[in-house]
Amino acid sequence: MSNFSSWFFRLRYSSSKLFYRYRTLHNKYEPTVFNNHSSRNARSTSLLPFALALSAGSFALHPHFSPSFCDSDRGVNVGGKGSTQYVVKGSQKEFPRELLEELKIICQDNISVDYDERYIHGKPQNSFHKAVNIPDVIVYPRSEEEVSKVVNLCNIHKVPIVPYGGATSIEGHTLSPHGGVCIDMSLMKTVKALHVDDMDVVVEPGIGWMELNEYLEPYGLFFPLDPGPGASIGGMCATRCSGSLAVRYGTMRDNVISLKVVLANGDIVKTASRARKSAAGYDLTRLMIGSEGTLGLITEVTLRLQKIPQHSVVAMCNFPSVKDAADVAIATMRSGVQVSRVELLDEVQVKAINIANGKNLPESPTLMFEFIGTEAYAREQTQIVRKIVSEHNGSDFVFAEEPEAKKELWKVRKEALWACFAMEPNLEAMISDVCVPLSHLGDLISRSKKELDASPLVCTVIAHAGDGNFHTVILFDPSQEEHRREAERLNQFMVHAALSLEGTCTGEHGVGTGKMKYLEEELGVEALRTMKKIKSVLDPNNIMNPGKLIPPHVCF
Repeated sequence: MSNFSSWFFRLRYSSSKLFYRYRTLHNKYEPTVFNNHSSRNARSTSLLPFALALSAGSFALHPHFSPSFCDSDRGVNVGGKGSTQYVVKGSQKEFPRELLEELKIICQDNISVDYDERYIHGKPQNSFHKAVNIPDVIVYPRSEEEVSKVVNLCNIHKVPIVPYGGATSIEGHTLSPHGGVCIDMSLMKTVKALHVDDMDVVVEPGIGWMELNEYLEPYGLFFPLDPGPGASIGGMCATRCSGSLAVRYGTMRDNVISLKVVLANGDIVKTASRARKSAAGYDLTRLMIGSEGTLGLITEVTLRLQKIPQHSVVAMCNFPSVKDAADVAIATMRSGVQVSRVELLDEVQVKAINIANGKNLPESPTLMFEFIGTEAYAREQTQIVRKIVSEHNGSDFVFAEEPEAKKELWKVRKEALWACFAMEPNLEAMISDVCVPLSHLGDLISRSKKELDASPLVCTVIAHAGDGNFHTVILFDPSQEEHRREAERLNQFMVHAALSLEGTCTGEHGVGTGKMKYLEEELGVEALRTMKKIKSVLDPNNIMNPGKLIPPHVCF
């Protein structure tokens, strides 16, 4: 495959899932739109009881998959303390023929055992992480009921399940180290109901955030989270993601009102009502958000929406160092200016953008801002930040208000990762995702930048600077031992630096297999044991995305 072809495949796959002949997408019914002028009534949804129980027989073993609540007992050490391995080990045995026939009855033509299709689902396209095995079967359920039946059957046969959304995760979330059934949610992408006056929407998990916003635009509404292109709402919930607008609107946990989730035994649970706030019982919604498919499969999401801003201004400016840029981001947030985005790019990242897009941007640390509100307010905030920039060694402050000009400026940021691949098309990317309290961002970036610049690997810096979230794209060849060790060293350096500054090993990308080894240092073993106890009750056979999130050395 040529360099260009390899890069193009990554780009194409990230924004458009590969479709196969046995899959056809069709709308099951039109969404219900509610507002003051609508006379249609909402469909009632029954609240199912949330009962948790352990039974003596729930830990019975099965020939295909041996569940364990201490994975280190099975020799699985990837993700454990000190692990530097990136190929996730696992055990895979013959897939039960009876189960395959039962799945065919449920899913009909929406099932595949084709090797190429299974390989694509078992090797994330945006991640260097690998597993020794790939899924045995891919199913494409069309409804919540089908998901429930599939999960229940897998639980009976004790066969592992791996949920699959937009295929944009980068920490090995969708690996299938034990084979099993990959449940691809791409056919479940219906907008079920839009409540215009309440500013919320009910959707199935397979719909992408970009598709959803296209649907919402005529109503003057939008969903404010904006991770990578191609991300699906279900996957965004599962990884508790955010994006560049989180500084204004919060992360996924702040924007989900309610979920419907299929548990490991096939039970369907509704986690909350549609009310904007509730003090009724445990917060099951937040328990599921960020659980990465280890506790249940999300089949319905109720999201809070925002009004499309009346006016916006996008600004860009340059600095002599990343420390200066970070200091301006901190000063802007402290000033009380209500920015909706504050993004930082270092000089290496800007160089990659110039190479990939034929631009001629100044190759120096760069900050990008977005201001929203009324026209007068947005312009006023722009001038306040312009003054802050001038006081912190900033230069070349430019801003745009015309739609096309703004789109062109934000394209620079949105295509940053692809620009890196265009610059080094034969390499993979290890992407750090640390986050610290805002006041420590300058210190973290300064310390990290010294290590990155001294490394023989090509490394770029991208940060959601308004909330202390810092990414580094480390380009390396995983097949070369010294490349892999150097990339891992840099990643570990930044994680440990962030943890020493009261930060986290992952601000928005999630844990998967890649970040498990840092969780004990960040949270403590008692917190991890608590997580494992919750997992053991909800998933006693350990079939739900096994080997993810909870480190294998944690036992109880």
